[in-house]
Amino acid sequence: MLPQQNFQVDLRGVVDLLSHHLYSSPRVYVRELMQNAVDAITARRRTEPHAPATIGITVGDGRVVVEDSGVGLTPVQVREFLATIGRSSKRDDLGFARHEFLGQFGIGLLSGFLVADQIRLTTRAAGSDDAVAWVGNSDGTYTVSPAERDSVGTTVTLSARQGAEQWFEPPTVAELAALYGSMLPFEVTVNGTAVSGTGPPWRRDERRPEQRTADLVGHAQDVFGMTPFDVVELDVPEAGLTGVAYVLPFAANPAARAGHRVYLKRMLLSENADGLLPDWGFFVRCVVDATELRPTASREALYSDDLLEHTREVLGERLRGWLVGLARTDPQRLARFLGIHHLGVKALALHDDEMLRLVEQWWPMETNVGKMTLAEFAATHGVVRYTVTAEDFRQLAGVAAAQNIAVVNGGYAYDSEIIERLSTMDTEVKVEQLDPTDLATRFESVAPAEELELRPFLNTAQRVLDQLGCEVVLRGFEPASLPVLYLIDRAAAFQGELRATREKADALWAGVLGAFDKPGDDRPQLVLNHRNPLVRRTSRLTDPGLITSAVEALYGQALLLGYHPIRPADAALLNRSFLGLLESAVPGEDTRDR
Repeated sequence: MLPQQNFQVDLRGVVDLLSHHLYSSPRVYVRELMQNAVDAITARRRTEPHAPATIGITVGDGRVVVEDSGVGLTPVQVREFLATIGRSSKRDDLGFARHEFLGQFGIGLLSGFLVADQIRLTTRAAGSDDAVAWVGNSDGTYTVSPAERDSVGTTVTLSARQGAEQWFEPPTVAELAALYGSMLPFEVTVNGTAVSGTGPPWRRDERRPEQRTADLVGHAQDVFGMTPFDVVELDVPEAGLTGVAYVLPFAANPAARAGHRVYLKRMLLSENADGLLPDWGFFVRCVVDATELRPTASREALYSDDLLEHTREVLGERLRGWLVGLARTDPQRLARFLGIHHLGVKALALHDDEMLRLVEQWWPMETNVGKMTLAEFAATHGVVRYTVTAEDFRQLAGVAAAQNIAVVNGGYAYDSEIIERLSTMDTEVKVEQLDPTDLATRFESVAPAEELELRPFLNTAQRVLDQLGCEVVLRGFEPASLPVLYLIDRAAAFQGELRATREKADALWAGVLGAFDKPGDDRPQLVLNHRNPLVRRTSRLTDPGLITSAVEALYGQALLLGYHPIRPADAALLNRSFLGLLESAVPGEDTRDR
């Protein structure tokens, strides 16, 4: 059997790994030193509940000294834990993390090498008369020697490396210590000034409810720089989580990651943690403290596991319950909230029945008969007819209203999906998607004798538009002021896009796309309004050139009024029709030459 050998560790390589790939900034060295101090105090208080609990940080002359009243280390522990990277006293004999400690990975002290070339540590263990000094260097060497120390605890001293002096400025260290340790349950001082607070602002104490609410609003102003629309208290016992969710007073971007301030055992983990809430909860910012959630090795994010997933679900339920309660107790306030954050609520309504009911009852949608909720629309008109796109609604709203057809604009984010889902949740609600070509069936036909008289015009018009793949239809409809309407159903739109793509593709892909081409008379329709005076005059034209220019102009006008995309062929047609009509209107000779 070959003899076993130990791995050799290049400490410089490890420090480079920490600084460039694990930790986001050298500033975390303050947090890691404070974390070690907190864990040392926690360990001592397990056997000495009334032991002193203080962390004192002294800054000046390019040095940072962190002293704690924790449990300390024996000479044996110094050699065992400080000389082995990844070895930690915060794990049990089987290697599992001990619940009460913040640190678990045995690399926190190495963060000192992000800003210093040497770490000096002096420590004395509880119950021991022997103090020990450990000096570690960034080249991987270290020394251990006896030391003089009267009190139980540990002192860590760092001297700034050249180029890292900004991290040793007293204001900077004080700011970082306050950021990470403001909620710690014991005293933290920087140069004698306390930076730890009085605990979480959401704690239950003797404050009057209105004072507590004012403190929470003030906390939101300090942390997020805004006065929240509302404050929702959070509690997940399984995760040991308490905190608050601040409802934003302004619209948030649904696509942006919502960062939350997360503390673990009262020490700040991250100012921008994600994954704490469901994606639809982008309208709140949370500040929470937890005891059971796990950090990643960098202690800058939450570890994704079943407990975090459960926490996310419970917090989502809490926000959902707040919304339902608001609808029940304060409808006017709910309306103001929806005016700001309707996107988040509508996103939730896509898979949550209660939120769907809330949107149905309280969110006013755009219709061609005025703004109203889906519940009001269904009660008034019976059938919820809607358009899928805002372009279809803009084109058809007035025409449909003239035919006594009420239509909802489903073109805004999530609206058409919500309308469709409403019918699956409640079978009594009838929902129909309005296809533009359905309107043509409600238009008035022209008398057979008159249509026969206009047949030459219609034949010429059809020849003009055959090259554009469009069918000419003559009907009468309101409003009479609208001369023409371009109608295209969904199947025709798809086939049109498919054929346009085939024309641009190479032979191989054209053949593949050809398999999806369905022949049939599914062309768009150009509906000429026989009730419009201009159309009636145009239909009496006999000059083929003038008919061509007039029909092309009406076709272009219909595309523009309906917000339809303009193809190169359409643009050429618009230009040609304009010039043709201008040519007909302007005398053929320049009268100035006479």
